[in-house]
This record gives sequence, structure tokens and C-alpha cells, in this order.
Amino acid sequence: MKTAASAFLGLIVLVLATGAARADGAAGKEVFEGSDCQSCHFTQGPATEKTIDDQLAKMGPELWYAGSKFQRPWLEAWLQDPQPIRPMKFNSVMEPNPGGHPALSVGQAGSVADYLMSLTSDVVEAGAVKVKKKNLKGRLIFVKKMPCSGCHQFPTKKKFSGGMSGPSLVGAGERLNPDWVLAYLQKPKVFKPVKMMPVFVGVLRDKDMKNVAAHVATFK
Repeated sequence: MKTAASAFLGLIVLVLATGAARADGAAGKEVFEGSDCQSCHFTQGPATEKTIDDQLAKMGPELWYAGSKFQRPWLEAWLQDPQPIRPMKFNSVMEPNPGGHPALSVGQAGSVADYLMSLTSDVVEAGAVKVKKKNLKGRLIFVKKMPCSGCHQFPTKKKFSGGMSGPSLVGAGERLNPDWVLAYLQKPKVFKPVKMMPVFVGVLRDKDMKNVAAHVATFK
């Protein structure tokens, strides 16, 4: 009888927690839309249903898979103090990123983070990437075998190195979900069918992509 009572109590707690999460997500969506964030970001997917003109009309990345892409603690902190991630302006390789993304209050950031983390993609397989402190194979592919460092800044002993045409990967270990990094490498057209980075499918093996994703997860 005691076991049944404990199970019932646990069910009540789960229901209440689920309801609170949904309420927070709804509040975050209200803040998101009230702040006109959708004028810069898509929250509806998939990307393959959008035209090039649709893509170029937005001034920020797609967020319909934000919950699969980002780590929540980083996202909530960034919304309060947004710093440029891309050295170059979105959809440009010539104009520097001017920054200026609106900041949210602590309460707003928490609610919006709840909402964005509810937007996920079933293409991303949880636990697909095993992260280690060091991944020498992934580092070798990232730095030498493939041109990743030509477009992305990444941390080094001398602070950081790399190109500026793609998003910076400095701090990617705290920002990005490594399982999403792997999914992006394997199926880039799902997330961004136009103006995407080189396709490595058929060039790298799946285990190579996993090693690269695991390596990126070590970036501080």
C-alpha cells in the first residue's frame, strides 16, 4: 500500500511539473512574440519548406530546433547579455556583425529559454555523441583533414584562431548540444538548405563526424 501511495505521489509531482513547464513555455512564447523576435527568427520548420528569399528575409538563425541545438544554461544567460556569435553579419561574409541584439530581463530570459528549449527536431538523436576531455581524432579532422578552421574561430593556446565567415565556435562546449552538431554534419539540409557550409556526407564517415562533434564539445 505504501509503494502504491508513493507511486501516486510521484505521478502528481510529475503532472504538476509538466504543467508548470508548459505554462513557462507559453509565457516565453508570449514574450518572444511580444518582443517581435519572429521578425528575425523562424520558429516554424522544417527549413526545406522555405525558399531562398524566405531565408534571406530573416536577420537571425532559425530557432525551430533551438531546444535540440542549445544548452539551456547558456541560452538563458545569453538572452540576458547577448554577445555576437558570428563575426560577420547574418547572411553576409563581407559586413561585420554590428551586434545590438536586444537583452531580456532575468524573468523574461528564463521564460523565453523554456519556450525555445521546447522547440526540438526529431532528427537529433540524444546521447549519440560521447564527449571526452580530449578527442585527438576529432581535433585532427577539424584542424587538418577538413577546412573547418577556415570558416570558424575556435579556442587555442593563443586565445583563438580560425576564419570569420561562419559562426564562432569559441565557447561551443557550453553553447551547443554535441548531438545537434553531429546531426547538422550528417543532415545539413534539414537545418539549412541554402547558404550552408560544405557537405561532408560521403567524405567523412559517421564515426569521423562523431569525433568532430565530440571535439567541438571541448571548446571553451
